[in-house]
Amino acid sequence: MSLSGKILWSAVLVSIMMLPNLALAKSDTDFSNSGGTLAGSSAGLSLSGSTLTAITGYGSLGTVTGDLGTVSFTTGALATGSLQMGGSFAAGGTFTIDGDGSDGVTSGVLFSGTFSGPVTWTLTTLANGTHNYMLTGVVTGTMGGASVNGVTVQLTINTGKGYFNGSTMIAGGNTDVQTSIPEPSTLALLGTGAISLAGSFRKKLMQFR
Repeated sequence: MSLSGKILWSAVLVSIMMLPNLALAKSDTDFSNSGGTLAGSSAGLSLSGSTLTAITGYGSLGTVTGDLGTVSFTTGALATGSLQMGGSFAAGGTFTIDGDGSDGVTSGVLFSGTFSGPVTWTLTTLANGTHNYMLTGVVTGTMGGASVNGVTVQLTINTGKGYFNGSTMIAGGNTDVQTSIPEPSTLALLGTGAISLAGSFRKKLMQFR
């Protein structure tokens, strides 16, 4: 990834992590991931091989970083738009976060759930003609035996001037899980805000290219 891309992702990730704390003074758990292959077709997208790189607020843990496990998911089928130009995928599929037992992290499933609403697939074209995609979705499931809601935001690496062709890599992702959210729609708004922030950061970065 280019230096500007790394700066962009760092800024977006920090903003994503801040949004839930600004919206609600509640306890939450934050999972970060990087790498992995995002692949699929109109039948749906799937993420595999993505490393869980940071956890904040899980059980008695503070913040731990490193190679902590894996993040994987599948979406429902394409509902609107296209794979190349952006659109949305239907609710459903799976979303799983597994720990590997290192640094005090539980070995096994940390979160298991599904996408509870449409998954947004957003194309952003930079000023130099290259492209990034952002996947945003609301998830519901279980964590530590409790029912939880959350939002995940996954940013792809720059695909160059070509469009998504069925497979690309993930630059980084963030999944925030709340144990006391009254409505998943609140989380959807956080995802929308993250997309807007990503666009703003991209525009600012391109001014310095």
